[in-house]
Amino acid sequence: MVTYLDHAASTPMRHEAIEAMAPFLDNLYANPSGSHRFAREARKALDEARDVVAQTLGCLPGEVVFNSGGTEGDNAAILGAVRRLGGVAVCPAAEHHAVLHCVEHLGGVVVRVDNVGSVDLLDLQRVLEEATEDKPVTVVSVMAVNNEVGTITPMRDVARIVRKYAPNAILHTDAVQAACWIDMREITPLVDVLTLSSHKFGGPKGVGVMVLKTGKHLEPLILGGGQERERRSGTHNVAGIIATAKALELTDSTRVSECERVTVLRDRLVDEIRAALDGVLETVPRQHRVPGAAHLCFLGLENEALLFLLDQVDVCASAASACASGAMETSHVLEAMGVERSWSNGALRLSLGHTTTNADIDKAVSAIVSAVNQLRR
Repeated sequence: MVTYLDHAASTPMRHEAIEAMAPFLDNLYANPSGSHRFAREARKALDEARDVVAQTLGCLPGEVVFNSGGTEGDNAAILGAVRRLGGVAVCPAAEHHAVLHCVEHLGGVVVRVDNVGSVDLLDLQRVLEEATEDKPVTVVSVMAVNNEVGTITPMRDVARIVRKYAPNAILHTDAVQAACWIDMREITPLVDVLTLSSHKFGGPKGVGVMVLKTGKHLEPLILGGGQERERRSGTHNVAGIIATAKALELTDSTRVSECERVTVLRDRLVDEIRAALDGVLETVPRQHRVPGAAHLCFLGLENEALLFLLDQVDVCASAASACASGAMETSHVLEAMGVERSWSNGALRLSLGHTTTNADIDKAVSAIVSAVNQLRR
């Protein structure tokens, strides 16, 4: 039996989401942009899904833009803002590469993070204050929850600083890792653009959501048929969107109980590993991160060897972002946080989710303790 502790990379699809999308992979196959009766049926289902997504995110249906996922949404927010408004893009050093590489590509500014991986608010304020009229800051992107270590960003404080020192800038948040653990209605009102990826909360891969607030405009990345009110052209993935709405609705309705359940499992996982082994660093204090994140560093180990041994006994984990798997380079997040190499080389990201059980924790603890002891011998 596989023990899957890599939910931050991708969650198993919820069965209800699979059931919801199935008819649109079979009989209800029409393009919703058509004018005939079958197309109108697809359009009706698409509109209903948009309403559900808007309700769970706390925005208007017309502010929901469906796309291919978090990377497209992040690119659309940052590149779209700078291409339309000019100026400078800003983000923290611990952002997902979908944001960080966009900002660097545009020659933007990367601000510091603190020792738990959250944006340094004073450095953010400094950068915004130092912006000039000929090079104004036009977009600030700060993730709601860090994808590697699970740190929760104080988005209310970020919004306060951006609105005060760069009132004309678009504020974007990559909320891909937040939807399972935080009520989006607390975040959406604070920002101008918000991006999600369906496969992070029990939906299918290749589908995403961008919330673009009324009155805010981005230069579209994809041109063509004018779908999504000219904001993102391309034929709708109706089945994927239907499944996304169902997965998000279930995530929203079960969030409180799931947070409580997963917190207990996460704490037991970490506590039992630390009790059995010396030289284990819990990278971020628990009060600063979401319930599903258990990030540990093992002194003197190489995480590539550790992941190999865990894979041999069917325990699925990761060292950093799944987008960087195979590279096995030192995490840019841990480097930005100031974690020493002797610790960061042995980083292990264990992420829990809606399918995690007590049996998974039992097996993971046993496997990790055994692997670490083997490598240290």
